[in-house]
Amino acid sequence: MAKAKMKTHRGSAKRFKRTGTGKIRRYKAYKSHKTGKKSPKRVRNLRKGALVSKGDQRRIDSMIP
Repeated sequence: MAKAKMKTHRGSAKRFKRTGTGKIRRYKAYKSHKTGKKSPKRVRNLRKGALVSKGDQRRIDSMIP
């Protein structure tokens, strides 16, 4: 019997992207609303993506094959 293909976790696929070198990129939290009280510098820095930590990368790797 053939081995079943692994399914992509769709929620994870929408939140994470893989970089060219195989690392996983994530977006920062606390950006969606209530930005009036946050400083412009803070909101600007929240726009940038970040890399997933090494511990989380192992977990997320299995969700987005």
